Amino acid sequence: MLTRSTVALGLVLTFSSTVSHADLVVLQYHHISDQTPAATSTEVGLFRQQLATIQGLDLEVVPLDQGTRDALAGHLDDRQQVAITFDDAYESVWETAAPMLEAHGYPYTIFVNTDAVGKPGYMTWEQLQAAQERGHILIANHSHDHAHLARRPDESLKHWQERAARSLDRAQEILQERLGAGQALFAYPYGEYDEALESMVAARGWYGYGQQSGAVGATSHPTRLPRFPMATAYGQPEALPDKLRSRALPVDAGDLPDGIVGNNPPVLEMTLPEPLKPRALNCFASGQGRIDIDHQGQTVSIQAGEAFDSRRFRYNCTYPVGDGRFYWLSQQWVDLSQPED
Repeated sequence: MLTRSTVALGLVLTFSSTVSHADLVVLQYHHISDQTPAATSTEVGLFRQQLATIQGLDLEVVPLDQGTRDALAGHLDDRQQVAITFDDAYESVWETAAPMLEAHGYPYTIFVNTDAVGKPGYMTWEQLQAAQERGHILIANHSHDHAHLARRPDESLKHWQERAARSLDRAQEILQERLGAGQALFAYPYGEYDEALESMVAARGWYGYGQQSGAVGATSHPTRLPRFPMATAYGQPEALPDKLRSRALPVDAGDLPDGIVGNNPPVLEMTLPEPLKPRALNCFASGQGRIDIDHQGQTVSIQAGEAFDSRRFRYNCTYPVGDGRFYWLSQQWVDLSQPED
C-alpha cells in the first residue's frame, strides 16, 4: 500500500513530467447487448467502435493486475494504458464481447458474483473455465451474493462484519475451488463502499475497484480505484478519447471522504498541489450539471446546489493538463437512507 511519503514523491514526479506522464484507464462493462437493460448495457456496435478507438489511439491494453501495480507505483512514464473489465459475468460477455476482444488480442477481467454463475443470463462454470484457460483473461471476485456491502444504518457492527466477510470470502473460496483463480482483485457491488469495507478489502491484500470515473495513477488509493462506466449512455465515441487519455488528478485519494452521505448535498474538500490553479478546475454533479467551486488558497470546496434523491450520485471534476488531456477525479456518494436496488 502507498505511504504518505510515496504519495508526496509521486506528486513531485507528476509535475516534473506533465507532458510525458501517463496513467491507467480502467473501463467497466456489464452486458454487451442490444436487448438487455440500457442502464447496464453497451450496444454491440458501440462496443466494436470503442475497441477500434482504443486501437486507433495506439493505447496499450494490459491485464488489470499488472496495469494497476504499475500505475500505483508511478512506473508508466509515457505509456498510456487501458484495462478492460466486466462485472457480473453475463453471458453476453462470452458470446458477444469475447470474440471481438480475441480479434484485437486484448486481455480483460471478468468480475464474478459466484452465486449467479449458471443462472439464466449468466456465464456457466464451463465457460469461465474456458476463459481461465486462455491465460490472458483474469477471473476475479465480485462478491458471492452481489449484496450491498456497506454497513446499513440499523445494522450492528458484528452482523455487518459477518455478512460482508462471508460474501467476500465465500466468493474467493469458490473461485479458487472451481477455477484456481485466486486473484487479489475485488469489484464492489454497485460500486458502493465505506471506509470499514475498504479496510476489510485491504486486510485481504486486494485491490478494490469502484464505479466512479477517472484514471489510476500514483496518487490513487488501492481500495477505491476508479473505472470509467462504459454503458451506452456514458461510452459515446465523441467523449471516449478524452476518457481514454485522461490522468489521475494529483490529489491523495486516500484523503477523500469514503462517500457515505451525511448532509445532502454533501461537500467535497480537497487540496490541489501547486502549480494547479483552483479556478481551472471544472466539476459536475449527477443530474445537475456544472456546480460552483469555492476555494481558499489551494483548498477547494465543492457542493451541488440541490439535494439528491437517488441512492448513488457523483461529483466529477476535470482539469486541463495540456497536450489536449485532462486530469480526472470522480467522487461517488452513497445515501444509505435511500432504498437498496
